[in-house]
Amino acid sequence: MSNSLDHALRQRALRVVPGGMWGHMHAKDLPEGYPQFFARAEGTKLWDVDGNEYLDFMCSWGPIILGHHHPEVDAAAFAQYQQGDAMNGPGETMVELAELMVELIPHADWAQFEKNGTDATTTAATIARAGTGRRKILVAKGAYHGAVPWCSPSLIGVTAEDRAHILTYDYNDIDSLNAAVARAEGDLAGIIVSAFKHDYGKDQELPTVAFAKAARAAAAAADAALIVDDVRAGFRLSLGGSWERVGVRPDLSAWSKSIANGFALSAVTGNDRFRAATQSIFTTGSFWCGAMSMAAAVATLNILRRDDAVTHMETMGTALREGFAALSATHGTPIRQTGPVQMPMVLFDDDADCRKGFAFCAAALKAGVYFHPQHNMFLSAAHTPEDIARALEAAELGFRAVRALAPAAA
Repeated sequence: MSNSLDHALRQRALRVVPGGMWGHMHAKDLPEGYPQFFARAEGTKLWDVDGNEYLDFMCSWGPIILGHHHPEVDAAAFAQYQQGDAMNGPGETMVELAELMVELIPHADWAQFEKNGTDATTTAATIARAGTGRRKILVAKGAYHGAVPWCSPSLIGVTAEDRAHILTYDYNDIDSLNAAVARAEGDLAGIIVSAFKHDYGKDQELPTVAFAKAARAAAAAADAALIVDDVRAGFRLSLGGSWERVGVRPDLSAWSKSIANGFALSAVTGNDRFRAATQSIFTTGSFWCGAMSMAAAVATLNILRRDDAVTHMETMGTALREGFAALSATHGTPIRQTGPVQMPMVLFDDDADCRKGFAFCAAALKAGVYFHPQHNMFLSAAHTPEDIARALEAAELGFRAVRALAPAAA
């Protein structure tokens, strides 16, 4: 597997981009051989700049929910582009998209649009503060809600003042949540919860019904906003919002990633209690009203509903999980599979340094399958039974690579 052009591009990037790359997509954090630069993508496949082909199980870290370059989505986006994208105001498609989201999402009485997940979570927190006149926001320990000072996972460049009104609790721990509410001392604006606990490199946890109901009750008792961060999971677990599965509806939700099948867009939806607050705050961005991505989102959401895509992804994810479990048993190499099957998380037992995970993924990559050793992966509606079979063939090689490690590590 050649990676000479990728290597050359990394060297060029180092001269003009600090560190050559930024954030979570930096290939230096992945096993050796993983490419940094890609040339194209189609369906469930992507190709790096050296021409190597991969079966994709990261889906651009979540945004690709219908497969790369879905023809209907692309047609809708480019038809709008021919009419206009970044204009002096939004196109008609903004209203159409808002109407569709209100129709699909039971808690939503309205929607507004941004570009990134961080935009959406930050806007939701701002709306909660505007609507309550209070300051404190409760955030689960280890949760990821974006990459600006109030919520960034890194404290470098972040001041204490940026976090002055953030209080933490343990996800799925009702006592911890209630203790955090008490620490807010009547100054609670909102409780933000991930769709499920998807901390990097850790076992995932779906919310318990008891915890979800406790979060809803705590927010209501404090007259605060319950905010579900559905940026990562939205539309993969339920078209109506991930917490529909546990029977709890938030006041506000943040959306992004898969909303437009790879076109840049995010959204906040909410109930009428926070309509006036949303109208009162000032949020904007140069490209937030881009009509092209909104047209892509209308097409994406309609296709997801038409094709019952959530069920298909769950079926493919279940097949992948069962295949991994069978291979794990065959090779006597224990793994932990957690979270929803549509967003698989696979970690090896006794692998604190991720040596096993790296060996597994490096071997699979050489066989042309792109897994991730520490982050949850993603299924799309484009994945087929043949894709799952090919992925399991690569996983077989991955388990063999783990068994071949030195006994002390394996």
